[in-house]
Amino acid sequence: MLAKVKFCGMTRPKDAALASEIGASYIGVVFADGPRRVTPRQARTILDAAGGKAKRVGVFGTNAPEEIARFSEEARLDVVQLHADPTTADVRAIRTKFNGEVWAAIRIAGAHIPSAAEALFDAADAVVLDARSEHRLGGTGKALPWDELEVDLARDRGGAAVVLAGGLNPGNVATAIRTLAPDVVDVSSGVESSPGVKDPWLMREFYAAASRLRTH
Repeated sequence: MLAKVKFCGMTRPKDAALASEIGASYIGVVFADGPRRVTPRQARTILDAAGGKAKRVGVFGTNAPEEIARFSEEARLDVVQLHADPTTADVRAIRTKFNGEVWAAIRIAGAHIPSAAEALFDAADAVVLDARSEHRLGGTGKALPWDELEVDLARDRGGAAVVLAGGLNPGNVATAIRTLAPDVVDVSSGVESSPGVKDPWLMREFYAAASRLRTH
């Protein structure tokens, strides 16, 4: 199975349109604080430009479930991604307000997946592995120690899909896929010329590199 590609941190309709044209399975916008943050109205415009082929993902921080539901409806999201150290209770709370997929991010500071995160693999539709930063939730360009995480992932991997983020770019995504066999590879800063501005050549190169390898 080929790893699916998610282009995240979209701020411009033309970048979302290109992501869909290239073949992305998921296109993401960010509602959490940071340089790529958009409003629900902006998100709707950006994601509408992609057409209907890719699933629409919204990345949230510490938003209340009611606000997430409201943003999701306005932006017509297919997927809610909880990125501020969510718990299984957070996942369950969103499910009462939102009928789409719920992804939960595990932000990793060292060389291991926290043992407490194992429950998220059973509660969420997908678990996002990302690098922890004290300054922002994502889009840091910091890569994870894939070799060290391989054993942990084999232990924890349950019914949820695995979404690998954190410092991916056209030059390293193939190695990451060979090491961890994720279901989805998630890129933001690794295909940008500046925060929120995607580079068309890098987007195409990333997709091509990710599409060469089968994960299972």
